[in-house]
Amino acid sequence: MTTSRNDLRERVQTAVRHFWQTRERQANAQGTRSGNRDRGGRTAVTGGAHLDGFAELIQQLLVDAGISDTAIHRRTRAELPGYYRAEKRWDLVIVVDGRLFATVEFKAQVGPSFGNNYNNRTEEALGNATDYWAAYREGAFKGSPKPWLGYLMLLEDAPGSNCPVSVAEPHFAVFADFRGASYAKRYEILLTRMVRDRLYDAACLILSPRDAIATGTFAEPCEELSFLNFAESLLARAIAYARTHR
Repeated sequence: MTTSRNDLRERVQTAVRHFWQTRERQANAQGTRSGNRDRGGRTAVTGGAHLDGFAELIQQLLVDAGISDTAIHRRTRAELPGYYRAEKRWDLVIVVDGRLFATVEFKAQVGPSFGNNYNNRTEEALGNATDYWAAYREGAFKGSPKPWLGYLMLLEDAPGSNCPVSVAEPHFAVFADFRGASYAKRYEILLTRMVRDRLYDAACLILSPRDAIATGTFAEPCEELSFLNFAESLLARAIAYARTHR
């Protein structure tokens, strides 16, 4: 990857700023229409477009690596067949020469309801990957070599996401890693295990506070889940493809 670490970090900061700025605009627009301000951060979940900065960054990195811009699909033509359902619209789909090359899912979680949303995100991530690979196994993406699947999560860096969470054990003990773990730590465990179990080829976990709206401040609690590792995994595939299809 020709982009330097510092340059990449600045570009991630830009995507983080875009996230918070878009979220604020959506919340303000909702309040203007309904007279009610954003309840529980729901606008950030339902408004869309707030993670476009990351989609645009990955799209540009792929183009720089030799993938045609016309092969990259967002918002439209981003549906792929499933096995347990007819189809799913993914956030970023790359189809090169009629073959599925890569797919990326972007998610975010902003408080205060970290508990309920964490469980929903976990079930969603596991279910989507299971359906995706079953579809691949059954030949839904005919003619395609094994595609690349990635997952990026931006989590609000807040007391509610960083404080220890109790566990319920009415019958059996939870795994030790979850005991006393915050929701941020639980996401780290989830994403790391999904990659190591090969449900996803790479995953990224970014933490950012609400006041990063001006600075784009973010943290990466786990190097294995850094944006650099995430991008390098995808771009290595893209560069190899570009070199063999000149």
